[in-house]
Amino acid sequence: MDPLLRRRALNEPELMDDPACDPRALDTTYRMFGVINPLVASWRAVYVRDLRPVLRAAAAESRPAAVLDVGCGGGDVARAVARWAARDSLEVRVTGIDPDSRAITWARAHDRGAGTTYRTVSSADLVAAGERYDAVLSNHVLHHLDAPELTGLLEDSALLARGIAVHNDLRRSRLAWLIYWAATLPLARARTFVRFDGLLSIRRSRTPDELAALVPPGWRVSRQRFFRVLTVHRATDGTDEPG
Repeated sequence: MDPLLRRRALNEPELMDDPACDPRALDTTYRMFGVINPLVASWRAVYVRDLRPVLRAAAAESRPAAVLDVGCGGGDVARAVARWAARDSLEVRVTGIDPDSRAITWARAHDRGAGTTYRTVSSADLVAAGERYDAVLSNHVLHHLDAPELTGLLEDSALLARGIAVHNDLRRSRLAWLIYWAATLPLARARTFVRFDGLLSIRRSRTPDELAALVPPGWRVSRQRFFRVLTVHRATDGTDEPG
């Protein structure tokens, strides 16, 4: 391992991606994502600043907004967006997609009345079907992709999003790795993949400059707090709203 994390970790699979991984550990990992993501992923701020204006624009057209969560995993971000929109009295239809059928099965079983739709399809499948969404988002997906896969997802997202596409990912940093290592030390012997896969994900993630060198025209890469990086594409103007 590069001790300074100057280079991305490549060709190291995460434990939860193994089809034969421990199902109980996988279940615990999905549950813990619902605790960890609200603490560090800053989706509430992204919702208020970037997503809510687009949802309100759809409401102004007297129609429900459509939101797509790509690589939704256990669905915690998709459910959070659905809850926030409901609190804002905004009608929204949220769809979560993931190529891993285990994730979709778990998300459906734990939707808790959020009304989210979960599908085992890819973004390319949705593009081929001619589907459109007001907002397209993802959480912790980009670091899983090599350069051609990343470009493909961003191109799909731009085609699918009539309003905005927001991909929220980790920002590689030695300090982030050290903080996460210390914070998850109590989980070192726990039956979960949160610690091992989380540390590996930080090492696999990209810096803002590395992402900016890969994104297609029309995309903006910005550094966020809590060692995050946002990759954003806006299809329309005039939807910004103060946070």
